[in-house]
Amino acid sequence: MTRRHLLLTPMAAFAQQAAPTKFQLACMTLPYGPFPFIRALSGIRNAGYQHVAWGTTHPDSSGKRVPLLAVADLPDRARQLSSICRDHDLAPVMMFSMVNLESPDAADAYARRIDQAAAAGIPFIIVFGKTEGGSYSSVIDTLKKSGPFARKAGVTLVVKQHGGNTATGNHISRILSEVGDEGVKMCYDAGNVLDYENQDPIPDIAKCWPDVRAFAIKDHRNTPKDEDCGPGFGEIDHYKLLAPVMRTGLTMPLACENIFEPLVPRPREPEGVDALARRAREFLETVIRGLTARGSPPASPSCPRPCPQWLARLRSSGHRPLS
Repeated sequence: MTRRHLLLTPMAAFAQQAAPTKFQLACMTLPYGPFPFIRALSGIRNAGYQHVAWGTTHPDSSGKRVPLLAVADLPDRARQLSSICRDHDLAPVMMFSMVNLESPDAADAYARRIDQAAAAGIPFIIVFGKTEGGSYSSVIDTLKKSGPFARKAGVTLVVKQHGGNTATGNHISRILSEVGDEGVKMCYDAGNVLDYENQDPIPDIAKCWPDVRAFAIKDHRNTPKDEDCGPGFGEIDHYKLLAPVMRTGLTMPLACENIFEPLVPRPREPEGVDALARRAREFLETVIRGLTARGSPPASPSCPRPCPQWLARLRSSGHRPLS
């Protein structure tokens, strides 16, 4: 047995003790952006979803695209939107902050968003930014301030990949390590890793998966055209993407952000979006069903050594892995 096998054996044994991950398949209303919010909800429910993530803008009664939930809106507005979702038999699980991490007013904006999410019963708020240049330390301070407030409200801020110092899961894990708060975790966006950085997300998630609490599901193609697309239409292997998080014991949303076919125009009618939403759900269900049947453990063979989070878990369980 090699030294690497000795190192991974206790990690794999401990991983098998974890309960299966409970995935919540959700569709964002984002793909339905050109259509009213109510139409998005009915389409998502009819496509077979039980969970929804809020997009950013939808047409109002005059046909003008406006924010679904502005930062300045009172929590009652979020509560009302949540009630509408539940009337459509959809549980809202995620929303966007719509304020970049490096914005000077980010901490105040996140406090408002946390109040809104708590009122709506939404457990996750997506936050992102590039955090380049001199903004890095201020981003850490913002998240340190926001984490305790989020935890108290029963909400988690989840940072997703968006270039710069949030380019990959490995980058975000560094941020999370410095923040050191369970109220701030990661929403993995494999499509952005391949799109923005031209990096394969599979080796990346093998290093950072213990920090992942949600996924923004988006695929990407570099050929024959460089563009984002729906899951299974691109170059990302979703079996390999989800394998590391199959046994976390967590409830984890998989929220479809992009469901569209590559190379062809997007549907002009909502019925076309409905069909793509259903296809995305069926594809993800197929992947999860296959990985579940295989009994996929979270320890990935592409990871050259256990990450710090796993080492901490192993030590707390009584194991003493080699260093």
